[in-house]
Amino acid sequence: MENAVTDKALLHAVLDAAGDAIILSDRDGVITRANSAASTMFGYAAEDMIGESLNMLMPEALAIRHDGFMQHHIDTGEKRIIGIGREVEGQRSDGTIFPLHLSIGRAEVDGSLMFVGILHDLTKRARTEAALARSQRLDAIGQMTGGIAHDFNNLLTVIIGNLELLETRTSDDAQTTLIRDALEAAELGADLTSRLMIFARRNSLKSVKSDLRKLCDATLNILERTLGEQITIETDYAPDTSLVLVDPGQLQSALMNLALNARHAMNGKGKLLISVADVTIDDSYMAQEVDVEPGQYVRLSVSDNGAGMTPEAQKHAFEPFFTTKSESGGNGLGLSMVYGFVRQTGGHVTLYSEEGLGTSFGLYFPALSESAATKERSLAAGHVAQTPFGHGRTVLVVEDNPNVRKLSVARIRDLGFQVVEAVSGDDAYAMLTSGLDVDIVFSDLIMPGNLSGYDLAAKLATDLPQLKVLLTSGYASDTVAARLPNGDTHDVLHKPYRQSDLVARLQALLADDSDG
Repeated sequence: MENAVTDKALLHAVLDAAGDAIILSDRDGVITRANSAASTMFGYAAEDMIGESLNMLMPEALAIRHDGFMQHHIDTGEKRIIGIGREVEGQRSDGTIFPLHLSIGRAEVDGSLMFVGILHDLTKRARTEAALARSQRLDAIGQMTGGIAHDFNNLLTVIIGNLELLETRTSDDAQTTLIRDALEAAELGADLTSRLMIFARRNSLKSVKSDLRKLCDATLNILERTLGEQITIETDYAPDTSLVLVDPGQLQSALMNLALNARHAMNGKGKLLISVADVTIDDSYMAQEVDVEPGQYVRLSVSDNGAGMTPEAQKHAFEPFFTTKSESGGNGLGLSMVYGFVRQTGGHVTLYSEEGLGTSFGLYFPALSESAATKERSLAAGHVAQTPFGHGRTVLVVEDNPNVRKLSVARIRDLGFQVVEAVSGDDAYAMLTSGLDVDIVFSDLIMPGNLSGYDLAAKLATDLPQLKVLLTSGYASDTVAARLPNGDTHDVLHKPYRQSDLVARLQALLADDSDG
């Protein structure tokens, strides 16, 4: 009896120590045991899974066939998947479908047939593979484009040279006009290949130590006249930023390209926000951008509140000649030039967009060195308490993206807080007004349903004023706020953020509460 109790305790310890989800079921596919990793992976409390069918963890198409697979194995003994790992899809409690690797084993326990499933979440691997494929595709296109542009430049050199010789040797006005028209066309071709060389990262940069804020201001003086009075330009510069090594002309050209794209997306009327700040690229960020070296960067963000981009448009946005503006004369080289220029400078470009909400481009340039003020801020950030300080307090995390929500929950739990999750502003408001007791609401801005993050914060300020609210977004907050009906303003933690940034914001909220 004592050995049985010991074995059972040991089994419990092994299951809960496993990093992958482990689920036990009987011959009818009813769950008899699930470890804590399974609970985290699928978003159910472990006790809520016990006694339920395995089908609750599968997309409908697979669930319909699963019982037949089980019965076929039991009747025939055919081992189609027993002992053989395979990739399948799972479904979380919020309905999101994600890739996973499944291994299944079987055993006879007291005369009863039991199955053991070990499941590994492949979401991060799939995201990394997609980022790598995108980077490799753009590199391959860049190499091909550079070779074509180089050969085409040689041809244009011969064409332009001979046309110029012809022009000097003729006195016929009609022929001179034809020659000059041909020269103009050839020079346009040369300009086209020059822009292709920028994408291919084979142009010659004249880089100098620069303050991005000053370069942006110089460009905006031109853009204010170009964009028109109905485009409001706002800037959000950090008080102190590192210098970068950049070609001023190419930087201004990139900024103008992004601004003109934004004007088109906003149909000539809206808000454009330019922001500059130092950022740190760390391991968590590299999960999304696998070819980015970690370190200190200066980020130039260009955000608009226009029509946004479809997922398909985002996938091909930086490829040469891809354009959504063919009817208005777009040639599809603007973003490819921006991409090639930033990459040649040693940085990288990010794109964040949702249809109907706007677009934000992030241009990351390696920081040359930290200024005194930046070093002081870094030292201060390094001394922000990383030890758990949230004991006895609860945070409600409101986020519709399951991967971001999972990361946010883990980060906040590491700080000692209890965490409750909600997938939308509507769900969060219903939970809070039904009696859920929390100290802080940490909410994304843009979510499905009736309540955005701003709307949720506004309702809580009226109905539950004692609650502290921290908002976060991948957009520039001013741009998003301009699209929302209420005029309230809230401090916004911009994605991607570091753990020290989150710590500082949460501590500030708790300090305000103590002072009050």
